[in-house]
Amino acid sequence: MSRPSALVLAFPLGLALAFCPARAQQPSVPPPVPAAPDKQPDKHTLIPMQNPAISPGALELVKLEGDFENAVAKGGGKAFASWFADDGVTLNNGQPAVQGQLAIAGQATWDPKTYQLTWYAEGARMGPSGDTGFTWGHYEAHGQDAKGQPTAISGRYITVWKKVSGHWKVALDASADDAPPVMPQP
Repeated sequence: MSRPSALVLAFPLGLALAFCPARAQQPSVPPPVPAAPDKQPDKHTLIPMQNPAISPGALELVKLEGDFENAVAKGGGKAFASWFADDGVTLNNGQPAVQGQLAIAGQATWDPKTYQLTWYAEGARMGPSGDTGFTWGHYEAHGQDAKGQPTAISGRYITVWKKVSGHWKVALDASADDAPPVMPQP
């Protein structure tokens, strides 16, 4: 059979296979359906279908970051410090580094009833060995100053994670406050 006659036979066969009923019966992935307003995922939920490039390791870290934030929302500073490795470090704007879980616990003494620290991950990367990684995102803190006036700050953060004896711990937490809003000039 010469090439032109093979092509003449292959073309109709390809069309038939493309539109045959057996192909129509194969399962397909339905398109994502928006959740009802009262059923929206929480801010720690990344939907893999909407983020197809996110790796399973990055998803694990985002979930871990969400668990960390949820624990701190309930337990305040004590819960915050409990997530750190023994040699963990915090870095905050204009403050010296706080080194070691015990030192972090000594400074993280806030009560979640009077000071609320919340955050959400915007991204994550898992290290090649699977036992280190980092997350980054946005945070907000609400409390009161010495005169009882409400205060609020927000900014960006990065958390470096490492496995210690098979459990994820915070190795480093660093934050940078957002710049104050610029007032328009008259």
